[in-house]
Amino acid sequence: MKMGQKLFILGAGFTGQSIVKEIKSKDPHCEIIAFLDDDPQKIGTRIEGIPVLGPIKDCASLLKESNPHEALIAIPSAPRDTLQRIYDILHEAEFRSIRIIPSLSQIIHGPAHLVQARDIDPEDLLGRNPVAIDLVETLGYLKGKRVLITGAGGSIGSELTRQLLHAGAERIYILGHGENSIYQLEKELYRLQKGGVGSDAIIVPVIGELQDRDYIFFLIQRLKADYIFHTAAHKHVPMMEKNPVEALKNNLFGTLNLLDAAVQHGNCRLVLISTDKAVSPASVYGASKKLAEDLLLSREKGNNQFMVVRFGNVMGARGSILPLFKEQILQGGPVTITHKDMKRYYMTIPEAVSLVLKTAGEGTQGGLYLLDMGDPLCIEDMARQMIGFYGFNEEEIQFKYIGLREGEKLEETLWDSEKEDPKQTDFTRILTIKKKHDSPYHMDKILEEIRPICFLLPAQEDLYRNRRILRQILSQYFPLIKVPEDEPEY
Repeated sequence: MKMGQKLFILGAGFTGQSIVKEIKSKDPHCEIIAFLDDDPQKIGTRIEGIPVLGPIKDCASLLKESNPHEALIAIPSAPRDTLQRIYDILHEAEFRSIRIIPSLSQIIHGPAHLVQARDIDPEDLLGRNPVAIDLVETLGYLKGKRVLITGAGGSIGSELTRQLLHAGAERIYILGHGENSIYQLEKELYRLQKGGVGSDAIIVPVIGELQDRDYIFFLIQRLKADYIFHTAAHKHVPMMEKNPVEALKNNLFGTLNLLDAAVQHGNCRLVLISTDKAVSPASVYGASKKLAEDLLLSREKGNNQFMVVRFGNVMGARGSILPLFKEQILQGGPVTITHKDMKRYYMTIPEAVSLVLKTAGEGTQGGLYLLDMGDPLCIEDMARQMIGFYGFNEEEIQFKYIGLREGEKLEETLWDSEKEDPKQTDFTRILTIKKKHDSPYHMDKILEEIRPICFLLPAQEDLYRNRRILRQILSQYFPLIKVPEDEPEY
């Protein structure tokens, strides 16, 4: 908090009280004006010496006149509609800052900490209510263990590390190829630990490339990780359409390196994070993830346990549509929509990660699991809600329809109904997928077909980086992938 800051705390429950105690002990310059709450048992009382005002909906005019500096929403269990109502009240009251203690920081059996607060985002108000996962119970299997996260600097990988702070893990290895993202993540994790979040796990930053086979073998042998969460991948669909060879080299052969290293040197549980774009893939990215799924599920396991967790889009991920919409709205528009009827499955990043961690603890060897994403959301409706969130209307911010991009579908599906049969597990919003038929292709054959395109091999130099031949190979196995007439060789 800034010196001299005046603060209203929304929610006088356990979380709000924890925040007040922490502020009083650490930031005496912050003036907490009042709690705001709807509980008639609390309204008119004082808690921790702070007056409780309410109901919240009746306080808008009072708050506006008081010209408060900041509001902190400290109601982790609040459903979406409640958060939307509170946000509308605070926005109308012209708060300078609205922050939130996120519901899926998983503050279930412990106090909240001010360090976890962040600015409220549209994704806090969009979509369905996330499922609540008891992290303390869920992460018990990781206590005292060594955990490796690949792609740790990405959206899913970084949230995994945040939630793993609650696991009691001995070490958390954060592996990425971008030094800046790993540096920023390491700094954030230290800040969270210093602020009282989670355990005192040792955080070990590791810079390296999955495509470097020798290094990955060396790394897996040395780290001796008990659990590996493999989130690293090139994910941007249009970008991978322009760089198809790199998509396969990284997403398929990078996964192969990790799997082979685990089989030779590991004794671990390895969880591959996959995507709905792997279902009947129409893009090179989707094909690369489908092949990675099948590779992992077909590989010799040794002393390891391998499994796949597949889900759809996550809100706020780098490269996703929501950050782009925000940028376009704040620049005055237009907001680009590919198609009026485009829909996607969405969940928040923290919810997806919590379910991944639950699946990793409960899943079985060779399992293919699917997160229940609820109903798909209309992209145009999401854009319309975001325009309102930032205080504009559709007369001020216009839509521009640009058509489907290469490799995109109008709608994604979460499983292939002809080849896959989803069944509910014993755990909320986690499904298991059973294959109806054996794979129609042999993985080793595909690897040998694609290898000389990704790597410069003797007597096969003419195939190196030939993207046209790569698309021809992929189209044999995935009919929705086309070979454009003007597709260049390189």
